[in-house]
Amino acid sequence: MCGIVGYIGGGNVYDILIKGLHRLEYRGYDSAGVALVGKGGKLNVYKTMGKVSNLEAFCADKKLDDATAGIAHTRWATHGEPSDTNAHPHYSEDGNLALVHNGTIENYKVLKDALQAHGCRFQSETDTEVVAQLLEFHYQECGSMLEAVGRETHVSRAYIFENSADNTRCSNTFEWCREEAREKFGETAGETFACRMWT
Repeated sequence: MCGIVGYIGGGNVYDILIKGLHRLEYRGYDSAGVALVGKGGKLNVYKTMGKVSNLEAFCADKKLDDATAGIAHTRWATHGEPSDTNAHPHYSEDGNLALVHNGTIENYKVLKDALQAHGCRFQSETDTEVVAQLLEFHYQECGSMLEAVGRETHVSRAYIFENSADNTRCSNTFEWCREEAREKFGETAGETFACRMWT
């Protein structure tokens, strides 16, 4: 069962996301990952097969304390075997957009074939990466991430984190498409939290 945690704010982003993933461990999963944006605007994705503790060990030597926002995910494989590469988050080819998703995308093969015909290269075997690449494709066409997300209304149960160091795109924002999910959103002064559980 997949789980999603997101946070934007002045707290220790990585620690908050990891604590959230630990709280979702009872649900069962095969891999875990985080996408973090640092103060300099760089988007970094870290993911591993296995338990959240494997992700923590993998990230132990990384500089993570300057992150200002991020998303995290535990995955239960649907398309693509359990592996580091197939773990979430997935990111666009240009590296500016990271996405986590729960559920399945029934027409992912048709979408993937169309994107590959336009020269898009894929790293994983998952249906979720198709959405990350498709959003980037739409963004290149229309120049607006909000419009690109709007074009993907047929995609449910996805959270997207997009960053732009030069502020020409939506910077440090969550976007989401949802359908019948238990979700918790919270806001306090200068902080936004998101948690989603797919049942």
